[in-house]
Amino acid sequence: MKLYASGEDYLEAVLMLQKKKGMVRSVDLARHMGFSKPSISHAVATLRDGGFLTIDEDYFLHLTDTGREVAEKIYERHQFLTSGLIALGVNPVQAEEDACRIEHVISEESFQKLKDALSK
Repeated sequence: MKLYASGEDYLEAVLMLQKKKGMVRSVDLARHMGFSKPSISHAVATLRDGGFLTIDEDYFLHLTDTGREVAEKIYERHQFLTSGLIALGVNPVQAEEDACRIEHVISEESFQKLKDALSK
């Protein structure tokens, strides 16, 4: 299944909420992302059907190994890019917004080169 930027954002949000709260339900995701419950339900069903997350009998969301891998990759990019832009003097709010867009389109090669160059 091809995963688009919005799907990556949902997985990243589940990971962030799990780190913060431990357990996550769709309603938590809706509040965090500011989307309607029907929109979240549709996205969660799509991600479940794609093998990126599961829903247990208590309606808690769990990332599969594949979902966690994608979420952690996007989260790492987001954190790195946000921090880097802020360090360059970009307003933190703008840095956050820009990082959220860049994290989805930057190639793995370019991201690794940026990380390597900035860690020297």
